[in-house]
Amino acid sequence: MKGLSTLRKIDAVGRIVIPIELRKVLNIDKDDSVEILLEDDHIEIKKYKEYDKCVITGEITPQNRRYVNNIVLSPLGAEILFNEIKGKQKTFEL
Repeated sequence: MKGLSTLRKIDAVGRIVIPIELRKVLNIDKDDSVEILLEDDHIEIKKYKEYDKCVITGEITPQNRRYVNNIVLSPLGAEILFNEIKGKQKTFEL
């Protein structure tokens, strides 16, 4: 998101206020967690997203998706499951 800029002062204990306009754009609500990252010579603040562990591979990635009954799969886990189901389907067709 380029082109949106605002100036804020840091208070005595190091806090800043994220303007409501930015919070609306980024869908950051009261009590949400934010992640603070140091990138080269700047600080990046973004809404924190918890990525659960894939039930098949154990991977924790931003690409993990939650499916029916709260099953979490990574892309690799989904591929493994798909191939497993596809293999079982052939067995039933025989």
